[in-house]
Amino acid sequence: MVARVSATLAPRTAPPARTATAPRRRTRVLALPEARWALAALVAFLLALALDLGGAPAWASGPLYAAAYATGGWEPALEGLRALREKTLDVDLLMIVAALGAAAIGQVLDGALLIVIFATSGALEALATARTADSVRGLLDLAPATATRLTADGREETVPTAGLAVGDLLLIRPGERIGADGRVLDGTSEADQATITGEPLPVVKRPGDEVFAGTLNGTGALRVRVGRDPADSVIARIVTLVEEASRTKAPTQLFIEKVEQRYAVGVVAATLAVFAVPLAFGADLTDALLRAMTFMIVASPCAVVLATMPPLLSAIANAGRHGVLVKSAVAMERLGEVDTAALDKTGTLTEGAPEVTDVRPLPGSGLDEDGLLALAAAAEHPSEHPLARAIVTAARGRGLAVAAAEAFTALPGVGVTAVVAGHEVRVGRAEADAGRDDGATVVRVVRDGTPVGTLALTDRLRPDAPATTAALTALTGAAPVLLTGDNAHTAARVAAATGLTDVRADLLPEDKVKAVRELQDSGRKVLFVGDGVNDAPALAAAHSGVAMGRAGSDLALETADAVVVRDELVTVPAVVRLSRAARRLVVQNLVVAGTFITVLVVWDLAGHLPLPLGVAGHEGSTVLVGLNGLRLLRESAWRSGAVQDSGD
Repeated sequence: MVARVSATLAPRTAPPARTATAPRRRTRVLALPEARWALAALVAFLLALALDLGGAPAWASGPLYAAAYATGGWEPALEGLRALREKTLDVDLLMIVAALGAAAIGQVLDGALLIVIFATSGALEALATARTADSVRGLLDLAPATATRLTADGREETVPTAGLAVGDLLLIRPGERIGADGRVLDGTSEADQATITGEPLPVVKRPGDEVFAGTLNGTGALRVRVGRDPADSVIARIVTLVEEASRTKAPTQLFIEKVEQRYAVGVVAATLAVFAVPLAFGADLTDALLRAMTFMIVASPCAVVLATMPPLLSAIANAGRHGVLVKSAVAMERLGEVDTAALDKTGTLTEGAPEVTDVRPLPGSGLDEDGLLALAAAAEHPSEHPLARAIVTAARGRGLAVAAAEAFTALPGVGVTAVVAGHEVRVGRAEADAGRDDGATVVRVVRDGTPVGTLALTDRLRPDAPATTAALTALTGAAPVLLTGDNAHTAARVAAATGLTDVRADLLPEDKVKAVRELQDSGRKVLFVGDGVNDAPALAAAHSGVAMGRAGSDLALETADAVVVRDELVTVPAVVRLSRAARRLVVQNLVVAGTFITVLVVWDLAGHLPLPLGVAGHEGSTVLVGLNGLRLLRESAWRSGAVQDSGD
């Protein structure tokens, strides 16, 4: 069943006013009517089945079966009737008619099982849609509800960010979120803009630099000139891009609906003919009705539905045991179709946290590597800056003693100053023209006004990143594309370490979407792997999206088709291989199911198919394809993909 559920996503308007402590909205499973009705149908069916298996009389289980029919079938029946009013016929209505037909000739259990399967499918789709809508709406919570606007005479006034206009002058205090996209007029600070660009470290902001709504200001104060209407901010555009990218999958949905409509019309027409033609030639009414209902049962797509679902659901369960959450059978199937991979950098190929990779004391400083690192760590210890935490962590990792610091001060965009063991120590980023060393961030340590050494910090590469890119290359026939919002130097370093050659850096979210769409416009089916808010539009636009789960943003996790729960990157190619195995089993099962349906239908039309034999053949094919699909639950099904992908 293709459930016709929808959720209205956030419109392209300015962020509404919210309090800083407003809880994130998240739809619960039982908050959805579809889920409640599906659960009621399942409970009623299981209770009725238990009574049947226990030998209870029909009058005991009958009301429960009726409850399963009513609770699970009323919504698709209503949708089918609405479709009829629009002069279309879909599989929803066909399944209801088939279920009622089965009940009419005594096969109550078969019809109830069909109802429960369809109701559960609709509930899962409704839940996935609602969760995505929640996350898209929650994204706008990143933007502050109010901002401090400076008037022409220098006064400060607190205004809603929704009321800001291009040209307004804002005061951004330390620790505040920036209220609108614009440019710095005065002041120096650092902004944490990982949600927009994916850069793992705060970026220095000076007069003339661009800032984005929703990013977090550091320890300095800024005066910012608003450059975009709040409805056109980068954050708002991310929401729009996710919505638009999701709608690009509609043509596939339309194709499915056309196929199901034609099938439904064909089966209904054939059933009516099977009933009417014998009557016209004098057949008994009961015999004609029995033949028509038998035809409806054997021609119904129950076996086809189960031919498709068990392999995919088994693959989902197997992937889940190994730390990959695939959200639906459709998502699992699409993973196996990809032929091109595109990867984010920060938080995907890298761990998203800086680490000290090089310690270089200057000649004549009297310090060795441990001494320089301990001196820098002592000065940085009171700071909460990510670079400071990385330096302190590195010192402790070497077992170094970190001395107490006095007279600590932090200068935004410059660094920190402290007195350590009677010496004034300054630690800060090197000048812009020397601030990068093969993609690393370099900080200079100065003692009593004299430089004594430098430290290089980089975003740590995931240990399994090279194996993953190699596996994806072997799997798709081409090396993955690196799409990152970070700078070109850092991107080049990561690409060199992972064997990637197609590198696209300094990308905003819309640039990533454009890159994905360009690949897909050339006929490729793209797998995009990312983790941040800035990756969500590309995750939605790609043929299949996978999010890193441990540090992934809510929007990325909800938008993606699959989530790597334990951040084991090498499981990405493994789950693609598992999906391809599932798709092969689906084809096998469809051949088996189609063969059974064809034989039974021809038998019923050309001869006289006894009802018990028709039911046995129909249900037998269902059991057969179901058992075949369960093969993917075995551990060997995962190992066969994981071993190849890891290069073993």
